Amino acid sequence: MDLKILRNKIDRIDKGIVRLLNDRTKIILDIAKIKNKGGKDIYVPERESEILRKVSDFSRGPIDNGALKAIYREIMSSSLQMEKPLRIAYMGPEASFSNLAALKKFGSQVGYVACTSIADVFLEVERGKADYGVVPIENSIEGAVTHTLDLLVDSDLKICSQVILDVAHNLLSNSAKPKIKRIYSNPQVFGQCRSWLLENLPQADQIEVSSTTRAAQIASREKNSACIASLLAARVYKLRVLASDIEDSPHNITRFFVIGKNDARATGSDKTSILFSIKDKVGALHEMLIPFKKNKINLTKIESRPSKKKAWDYYFFVDLKGHKDEPGIRKALAELDSKCKFLKILGSYPVGE
Repeated sequence: MDLKILRNKIDRIDKGIVRLLNDRTKIILDIAKIKNKGGKDIYVPERESEILRKVSDFSRGPIDNGALKAIYREIMSSSLQMEKPLRIAYMGPEASFSNLAALKKFGSQVGYVACTSIADVFLEVERGKADYGVVPIENSIEGAVTHTLDLLVDSDLKICSQVILDVAHNLLSNSAKPKIKRIYSNPQVFGQCRSWLLENLPQADQIEVSSTTRAAQIASREKNSACIASLLAARVYKLRVLASDIEDSPHNITRFFVIGKNDARATGSDKTSILFSIKDKVGALHEMLIPFKKNKINLTKIESRPSKKKAWDYYFFVDLKGHKDEPGIRKALAELDSKCKFLKILGSYPVGE
C-alpha cells in the first residue's frame, strides 16, 4: 500500500471516531439531565475508575494503557464540562505540581482555581466556590505533607479520590549553568535533589520559596538565577531546561487527595483513610490496632501528628485497604470507635492507579 491509501484509511477511521464521540456525548447529556433532576453529583469517582479499567480491558494493543487512559481522561474532561462547568481548586500558581496532579485527574476542559495555600484550597471547596480540591498528602521520599493532615482534622470535606503523580525535577534557567549563583525552589524539592545539587552546583545558594512555580517566576526575571521545577513551568515561564530528572531517587512519587463534599461509593478496589486519637495509657495504640487484625484488614499507612490541643496528645492517620461500607471494615471501625477518644472517617475512594 502507498502512503495516500493508508492516509485515506486513517481519515475514514477518524470520521467514525468523531461520530462515535458525538454519539457518546449525546448520551452523557441525557445522563446529566437525570443527575440534575435527582440532585446527584456530576463527578462520580467510582464510575471514572470503572471506565478507565474497562477501556484497558477492551484494548488489545498496540496502544499502551497509559496513552489510552490519557485519551479517555480528555474525553471524560469534556463530558464533565458539558454536564456542568466544574471548578477545581489546587495550590498554585499555574504549573505547580498540584496543578499537574489536577490536570492528570480532571483533564484540560474543566475550570481551575489557583490558590495560594493548601488551606485556601480547603476554603474554596467548603465555601462552594470550587467543586473539588486537589491537595498533596505524601511524597515517597520526603514523607507526609503535615499541613494537609492538620487541615483534615477539622474539615468536613471528604476524600473522594486520589492522584498518583510521578515527580520529575528539572533545573531551569536562562543563564548558563556555570554562571548560576542562586537556585530557587521549595524545601521539599531541595531535599529530593540534594545529592545532584551537591555534585553539580555546590557553589550556588539554595533559596527556599513557597512553590516551584514561584521559583520559576523569580528565575525567569533574575539574572544568574535558576529554579527547580516542572517542564510545564519551563514552557509557561519561558525558561531553558539545563538538566532533566535531577531528583536523587528515580522513584519519586507524590500522592494527592481529591477533596469534596460527598463520599465515593465502593468499586471493589478501594482505600479508606481515617484518623483517631487515643487515651494516654500503656499499650493504647496496640489496642486500637487489634480490631483491624481480627477482621483481616490490611493497613497500608500510619502517621502520627500532635493534636496541638494538649501536650503529648496525638492524632493517628491510617490508610487501610477496602471501603468503609464493607462489613468487615464497618465492624472494625465500630470496635475502634468504642475504644478510642475520637474517630473520624476521612473518606473511602478508588485506588485507581
